Amino acid sequence: MLVLGVETSCDETGLALVRDGALVSEALASQTDMHAVFGGVVPEIASREHLRMLLVLLPQLLAKSGINSADIDAVAVARGPGLLGALLVGLSFAKGLCLGTGARLIGVNHLHAHLLAPGLESDLSYPALGLLVSGGHTHLYRLDGPTQFVLLGRTLDDAAGEAFDKVAKLLNLPYPGGRYLDELAQGAEPDRHLFPRAYIHNDNLDFSFSGLKTAVAEELGKRPHLTLAVMPSADELRTRGALALTAHPEELALVSASFNWAVAETLRIKVERALDREPGLCGLVVAGGVAANSFVRQTMTRLAQGRGLRLHLPGLALCTDNAAMIAHAGWQALRAGYAHGLDLESVPRGRAVPQDWVHTAADEAGASSMLRVVLTHPA
Repeated sequence: MLVLGVETSCDETGLALVRDGALVSEALASQTDMHAVFGGVVPEIASREHLRMLLVLLPQLLAKSGINSADIDAVAVARGPGLLGALLVGLSFAKGLCLGTGARLIGVNHLHAHLLAPGLESDLSYPALGLLVSGGHTHLYRLDGPTQFVLLGRTLDDAAGEAFDKVAKLLNLPYPGGRYLDELAQGAEPDRHLFPRAYIHNDNLDFSFSGLKTAVAEELGKRPHLTLAVMPSADELRTRGALALTAHPEELALVSASFNWAVAETLRIKVERALDREPGLCGLVVAGGVAANSFVRQTMTRLAQGRGLRLHLPGLALCTDNAAMIAHAGWQALRAGYAHGLDLESVPRGRAVPQDWVHTAADEAGASSMLRVVLTHPA
């Protein structure tokens, strides 16, 4: 089964082809440099760029892969959560393709797709605990299969990625700033008492990073010399490195390392708590943009090894928003016997994405048994 994935939930325009769960080809257009000028994503600009780039990327993708649009069996599209205007562009594009080619349509929960992304590189182990760490979400899930997700804990205010970007902005680093804070911290030993581990003195699995962000802001208020006088361009940071642009590299590295450590430790504490409460788990999936952070990757690697769990960490290219994960998640749902009609709606951030797909004939042997399990234990 050949599935085309469409990703337009935020500021990355992506198309990808997945055949029977394996990536065939992909095309991606990033808007990062465009939005960096504004210090964050401008929804109207993002929507217009998606509209422009989708018409450019599709013929490029088909030509590169040697595939005709008539060969596409299904179109998987990110339906939410995300920026509503951006989602509507991708959904309208997907529906048009389905009308023109006769392909089936499947709407994909963008958050679930992140958690399934490591499955493009190796088979996932179920049941697993899933930690999604991105700019807009820090969530914990129990995964009992590729279409079975139970939300255990969620973001209450600032997500981990949002905290990274806001701290970077305090230092006058360009958006998105998480990668630069990670770079600044390399080789420095964190001060484990400098910043609090956010929202851990409770018995729940939810996340809140607003307190940590405030603590960093107060600390930087005492160290105004660490804030860069002029915001460097992304090209400057790529060629010279972040530490080369400051007059206080050791002090800035210490603060950055301490912040990175506080985020990673907060995640570890909540993941350990979830593992203690959820019996029989054999895997740990860590996904989303912040899964590219070196502190988070090292912390989760040690945790999984100590617990005897199989760790699923996506490659760096699969951590950020991409269409390959959308196509892969769509393929998983289609083979389990699910699809959507052309009345599919987008779901913006702040609303739960419903599993309102319809049941169709399963596409592969054994999928019918998977379907029965899902019906018995709905996510």
